[in-house]
Amino acid sequence: MTTIASVRAVPADTFGQDTRSALRLITCGSVDDGKSTLIGRLLVDSKAVLQDHLAGVQRQGQTDLALLTDGLSAEREQGITIDVAYRYFSTEARKFIIGDAPGHEQYTRNMVTAASSADAAVVLVDATKLNWADAALDLLPQTRRHSLLLKLLRVPSVVFAVNKLDAVDDSAMAFQHIAAALQRFASQAGIPVTAIVPISALKGWNVVDASEQVAWCGYSGPTLLEILEALPVTPTDSKLPFAFAVQWVEKFSSSSDTSQGRRVFWGRVATGGVQPGQPVRIMPNGQTAVVAQVLNHVRTPQAVLAGHSAGIVLDREVDVSRGDWLLAVDEEESFEGSREIRATVAWLDDETLVPGRVYWALHGHRWVKARIKRIVHRLDIHTLAEEDANQLEPNAIGHIELSLQEPLATLPFEHSRTLGSLVLVDTASHRTAGALLVL
Repeated sequence: MTTIASVRAVPADTFGQDTRSALRLITCGSVDDGKSTLIGRLLVDSKAVLQDHLAGVQRQGQTDLALLTDGLSAEREQGITIDVAYRYFSTEARKFIIGDAPGHEQYTRNMVTAASSADAAVVLVDATKLNWADAALDLLPQTRRHSLLLKLLRVPSVVFAVNKLDAVDDSAMAFQHIAAALQRFASQAGIPVTAIVPISALKGWNVVDASEQVAWCGYSGPTLLEILEALPVTPTDSKLPFAFAVQWVEKFSSSSDTSQGRRVFWGRVATGGVQPGQPVRIMPNGQTAVVAQVLNHVRTPQAVLAGHSAGIVLDREVDVSRGDWLLAVDEEESFEGSREIRATVAWLDDETLVPGRVYWALHGHRWVKARIKRIVHRLDIHTLAEEDANQLEPNAIGHIELSLQEPLATLPFEHSRTLGSLVLVDTASHRTAGALLVL
C-alpha cells in the first residue's frame, strides 16, 4: 500500500505539464465540511475580493467566508450550498475557475454537473465529524460517494483536504488516521490521489500561506494553493477521430467572403480536428460531404482542434440541423452508431430507476428516446462490491443497459469524456434523471 507521505505532495512528473491554462476545479465532500469557507479563504488570501464585497459578508462583526460563494437567499438562510457557484481568481502562477459544489445528497446532480468538466477536485474531509482517534475510522458516506463519482467522471487530479484540524485535540493523530483511511479507500476504489493535505479553511492554515500549525500534523509538504498551481489541465481528445456536434446553424451568413454564401455549422470540436478538404459523414442521415472552409471562434479561416469552437462550411448543401453530428469517414477512423448501450449511471432523480422506463437521452446536442433494458448491478459505496439489483434508488451508482430509438455514435467514456457521456431526462417533468458514462 502507498504510504501517506507519498501522496502529500504533487507528483514530480506533474511539473512541466500545461499549467498556463486556467484550471477548472471544484470543491466537494459532505455537508458542512467547509467547502464554501475554503473557497472564500482562497479568494480573500489571494487578494481576489474587493473590500466592499468583503464588508458585505460580515456577521456579528466577523467575516463569514462562506457567504462569498453562497449567493442564493435559501443558501444564506439554511447555511448550506444548494447550487454550484463559480468564482474566478488568479495568482502570479495561473488563473482558476473554481466551483463550489453542494454536499447534500439531494443536490448530488449539481455536483455531477460541475465535476463533468473539471480538471481537478478538492475533496473536503471534516476532521470533527470522524472518530479521528480510531486508526480504523470510517469515512462519511457522502465523502465516499463524491470520490467515486470523481473517478467515474475521469477528473484527472483529486486532492483530499483534511479540514478543521484547529478544532480537534490532537491534530497530528487526527491527520495521520484520516489520511490513512483516505488512502485505504482510494486504493480499494482505484482512485488516483494527487495529494492529502491538512488545512484549516477558517483559520487559513496551509491554504494559501504555509502555517506553523500544520507542523503539528507531521506535514512538511506544499500548501493547498501551491498544489493547485502545479496541476495540469485535462488534455484534449485531439488524437481521436474527428467528431463535431452541431449547436447552431447560421443560415445566411453576411460574411460571404468566409462562408462562400453557404450555411455555417457552429459548435465545439469534440474529438480530433477539422480542416478544409476533410470528408465527413452527417449523423443520423448518413450523407457525406467535404469540408470547404473552417472558421475559428473569431471567424478567421484556420484548422481547429478538439476543445475549441469552430464554424464549418461544407462543399454542398446537405440536411444538417442542431443536434446532428459531423463525423470522420476514413476507413481507419470511422464511428459506427449503435442503438444498444452499456453504461455506468449515477442516478440523480428522486424516483427510483426501474427497467422498462423511457427517458430522453441527450448526447451532445442531440435528443433521442432511451428505454432502460436491464439493471446489471448496483455499487455498494461502503464495501465497493457490485450487487445484483432490479432497481436503483436516488444517488445510487450502477451499471445498466439501454435501447435507443435512434443510433448514437459513442465512444467509451474512458476514451472520450464528450462522446462517452449522456444525460437522461425525465420525459414528463423534464428533470435531469441520471448521468451516463458509456462502457
